[in-house]
Amino acid sequence: MAPAELGQRLLRLESGERREELQLMAPGQRTYVRRSWRQWAHPGQVPPEGHWHTWLIMAGRGYGKTRSGAEWVREIAEKDPTVRIALVGDSLGEVRRVMVEGPSGLLAVAQPKKRPLYEPSKRELRWGHGAIATLYSAAEPESLRGPQHSHAWCDEIAKWNLAGGKAEAAWDNLLLGLRFGERPRVVATTTPRAVPLLKRLLGQPDVVVTRGRTEDNKEHLPPGFYRSVLTRFGRSLLGRQELGGELIEDIEGALWSRALLESCREEAASSPDRRVVVGVDPPASAGGDACGIVVCALGEDGLGRVLADCSLRHPTPERWARAAAEAARQWQADRVIAEANQGGDMVRTVLQAADVALPVTLVHASRGKAARAEPVAALYEAGRVRHAGQFALLEDELCGIMAGGGYQGPGRSPDRADALVWALTELMLGKKARLPRVWVF
Repeated sequence: MAPAELGQRLLRLESGERREELQLMAPGQRTYVRRSWRQWAHPGQVPPEGHWHTWLIMAGRGYGKTRSGAEWVREIAEKDPTVRIALVGDSLGEVRRVMVEGPSGLLAVAQPKKRPLYEPSKRELRWGHGAIATLYSAAEPESLRGPQHSHAWCDEIAKWNLAGGKAEAAWDNLLLGLRFGERPRVVATTTPRAVPLLKRLLGQPDVVVTRGRTEDNKEHLPPGFYRSVLTRFGRSLLGRQELGGELIEDIEGALWSRALLESCREEAASSPDRRVVVGVDPPASAGGDACGIVVCALGEDGLGRVLADCSLRHPTPERWARAAAEAARQWQADRVIAEANQGGDMVRTVLQAADVALPVTLVHASRGKAARAEPVAALYEAGRVRHAGQFALLEDELCGIMAGGGYQGPGRSPDRADALVWALTELMLGKKARLPRVWVF
């Protein structure tokens, strides 16, 4: 049976039967079939018809965006020896790790006899017949000023550095150099985020947009992956964005924006901790709202950091107290900051019963949630707070607190956000906060 016919027959089988059929094939035949991209790709992974200039694939995690971009580059590079391709990512390390050497990158999708030569020192991939792809970092927009290209693949454009307008500058410099060949084209692959560059592209008439969800490609994902991420993120706005591929717009008048939170994110804490506290916003009653439990730190660099969100939905007093105690032990906190408006003695008693050996400070809310949150939001605006990781549900709540009062986020109350506000207030705005000093001689 011809490979094309075999591929079509495999597609008609259930996923379990397909895996069994592949295992029965000879190794060479199995490799060939797996690499026959056009036989396996779903419609959203195939380039659109027509004379388009920019193809934007905006979809959830695991949709196959990287594979789509790599296969598009592979096809044009193998067909035309004159092409000059720009590969642009958030950093040179990510371009190499994801776009070039990753499991769905250019080296992985190429047939062994047609695999390009990767020269890291030159930041180039060279195909045997003459096609060339060059690696660029969007964090260095000036590196794209001058070079000419016929095609470009830009990965995770919504993740590009927003500081100083670098993301848009990198895109503009790329487009100004996209003037080589008869029909220059660019493919942009990204998970959606409400950042200026992505919103700008979505408003342009010459951009063809493909949207997709993680679910669309779950047949080709590890069996437990989709279930686990759906359980963790499915109910959050971030889940709709990261899995559903939706662009979640900011709420006008909110104290926090998505772009602001993205600009303060780091993968892990980049400075040793000077102090660590656990902020707790207890539910009003057993089985009531969620209990906000958020771990924050003040670093030696003078910046506040959100380290963990250990909040619980509808917990009993014993359960949330044990969770707060465990968070304090795990992160070696020196204090628990708990709101006491719903009964200070009860909160202290519950925490002591959970064996919280460290000091407990009870705070009383004399102002509304928005008024308490505004000084903390100002710290974010000033670049003095970092998020050491992703905190989906917490960030959804922050983006729902309105500047003039009120709350338009998920749930009835921003319990997680309240816990964060108490913790950062203690660390950076309270009487005991020790801010960096500037000595003038």
